[in-house]
Amino acid sequence: MTDFKALGIQKELVKSITEIGFVTPTPIQLEAIPFLLKKNQDLIGLAQTGTGKTAAFGLPILQILSKIETRPITRSTRALILAPTRELVIQIGDAIRTYGREVPLRYTVIYGGVSQNPQIKAMKRGVDILVATPGRLLDLIEQKFIRLDQVTHFVLDEADRMLDMGFINDVNKIVDKLPSTRQTLFFSATMPSAVSSLANKILHN
Repeated sequence: MTDFKALGIQKELVKSITEIGFVTPTPIQLEAIPFLLKKNQDLIGLAQTGTGKTAAFGLPILQILSKIETRPITRSTRALILAPTRELVIQIGDAIRTYGREVPLRYTVIYGGVSQNPQIKAMKRGVDILVATPGRLLDLIEQKFIRLDQVTHFVLDEADRMLDMGFINDVNKIVDKLPSTRQTLFFSATMPSAVSSLANKILHN
């Protein structure tokens, strides 16, 4: 039986996830984690909600970023995770915080429907991982409170829902602001033609 240590996950992260009952990796984790730890290549993951994909992309990103000794610069993030709804952003943010509690990284979440002031304050110091909805993220970028030129890892989660909810233009605007040299991870439950053409546009290798 393969465990997370055998997949190459470092002991600090294994400790955190073991405490919440993660022992045996799910199929998407078995496929994605070793690949992301070894290769700086883009990835498409097809997985339903509830199959453990947040850990599939979250654990490798936490591990890679935890080895960087410099701190993020003001208003920037190293990893951007884009999700279609406030609920999903909160859920991913909570998971990342739980997985990464033994590593010295900074995280924050950004979504609409609440005051932007705490979000602006969190971004002022710079963060390692930012989880955001497209609308509020673009809003804060336009107000010059967030910059995306330092992003090395970009995750587009629930891409099919993102398109169903009419976020395609927002996603394209955000992608245009990212550095061309980055790793892009693209997750979707289904792959209709609109999702496939979006993948072709934003994935490089």
